[in-house]
Amino acid sequence: MTAIAFYSQMAAALATGPIVLATVVAIRGSVPREVGAKMLVLPNGQTIQTIGGGAGEAKVIQHALSVLTTGAKQFVEIDLTGTVQTAIDGICGGQMRVWLERWQGEAAIALVHHILHTLQSGQALTLVTPFDPQRSPYVTAAQDSTAIAGNATELRECLEPPPALLIVGAGHCGIQLAKVADLIGFQIFVQDDRPEWANPAHYPQASRIFTTAIAPVVAQFQHHPQLCAALVTRGYQYDLAALHALLTRPQPCAYIGMIGSKKRVRQVLQAIAKADIPPARLQALHAPIGLDIGALTPAEIAVSISAELILVRRGGTGQPLSATLHHSP
Repeated sequence: MTAIAFYSQMAAALATGPIVLATVVAIRGSVPREVGAKMLVLPNGQTIQTIGGGAGEAKVIQHALSVLTTGAKQFVEIDLTGTVQTAIDGICGGQMRVWLERWQGEAAIALVHHILHTLQSGQALTLVTPFDPQRSPYVTAAQDSTAIAGNATELRECLEPPPALLIVGAGHCGIQLAKVADLIGFQIFVQDDRPEWANPAHYPQASRIFTTAIAPVVAQFQHHPQLCAALVTRGYQYDLAALHALLTRPQPCAYIGMIGSKKRVRQVLQAIAKADIPPARLQALHAPIGLDIGALTPAEIAVSISAELILVRRGGTGQPLSATLHHSP
């Protein structure tokens, strides 16, 4: 789940009354979640998101309901080493420390909305959570590339906007791609000059839908640090216009994928080569788009493209994970 999605849920929950935010602030050994993982606990005991499930999470929920009543912030220790004394928390091999804090009132609501506004504008920020009963969480400008830094007195988290995926071409493949890319954490934007295709009915996941020309649309993302683009257009001329706008933007795209046959791709590349695009910019171009998984249907093509987006974003080989087992002694 993206930070925008999580804090949107948090804003909705806060609008109904106090909640408790449970945050994993330290780990040791093998544990189900990472530092910074969060879960909201509501007054009725329901939760939003998870810090790992099982008996350990149930223990946190029980303490959170007490914090909800008293307002007394606290740590909860979860021991998953599986010793006789601590097996009740679960057996995973490690230990987790979770910070519980009640959020309520106008100040908390304002802070969450500030986080949302900043992330939605494509900017990062740092959320600081002091481990002090007298101090409340606050935000500062993003200070460095360290995503999470914790110590005995506070947790600092660099909250970054989710990567943006601009889908150019609102046809059948685009509709399915928006669904899958939304699931894997991308903020969806769509451009197509046909309102009968580019509309909220076809793209309920989209933050914005553009039916203007592609060049001014790309210009609106000139400062976005993680822009990805998938060209699933209906024709050669639309690919050329989109590529020219994307390859000449001030900040290079993290990913540009273009659908089409090898012949169509060659024609587009030959045409774009005449536009004097720096060769380094072309390294972001993946054409034909997607990983070779034998995809045929629009939904399968969407999975292929999304798999390539994950590969570019997270790294990896694209090979079957089972290959490592088969090749081991």
